Amino acid sequence: MMHYYKTVISDVGPEVSDLLEGGVLILYAHGAPPELAEVSVLHRAEATHSEAPQVGSQLRIGEISAFVTAVGPTAWHKVSELGHVVINFNGSSVAERPGEICAQPINVAEMLACIRSGAVIEIVDL
Repeated sequence: MMHYYKTVISDVGPEVSDLLEGGVLILYAHGAPPELAEVSVLHRAEATHSEAPQVGSQLRIGEISAFVTAVGPTAWHKVSELGHVVINFNGSSVAERPGEICAQPINVAEMLACIRSGAVIEIVDL
């Protein structure tokens, strides 16, 4: 199994649930400016692989998982350098924005229950 990314949630902004209702989750490294922290899941990266994940890789957030369906051309650079990425749970095979990762749709209520301080987020190939 290849681990592309492993990080631990440190804080959850108050507007995360509103964005997730629309299928969007924003990750930022711990210490993001307050205006970004409000809409983001803050985290502390433990491991980042130099290669971007491939379509079909598995995104896990706590007990929930979804397959990656597209990776924008600059998404992995932003993850590696800034700890920032937009995950769009729309199932699209093409990322509409260069810095986003698309994944298959998820159950929002189940995902919200998993997004908490101390939960692990990882992207792996099985």
